[in-house]
Amino acid sequence: MGPDALEPFQHYWERENIPFIGLPDPENAVAKMYRQEVNLFKFGRMPMNCVVDVNGVIRYIHYSLSRTDYPDTETFFSVIDELNRASK
Repeated sequence: MGPDALEPFQHYWERENIPFIGLPDPENAVAKMYRQEVNLFKFGRMPMNCVVDVNGVIRYIHYSLSRTDYPDTETFFSVIDELNRASK
């Protein structure tokens, strides 16, 4: 999710070759819905990562303390794997 409008967001996503779906959110509607922190002293939106199931329920959420604070990829995969096992 990013604060840009559709076209700049798409260009960024393509240029960086990001392998997952992104969501432009220039009006901050989704950011507000999921309570993503905005910290002007840290240049805007703080990173927030989450896994949302098919029913719209957040199954994992991580609010970052800085722009370099991200969970590892295995954390996301384990949550997704668990959701897949539970849905069978």
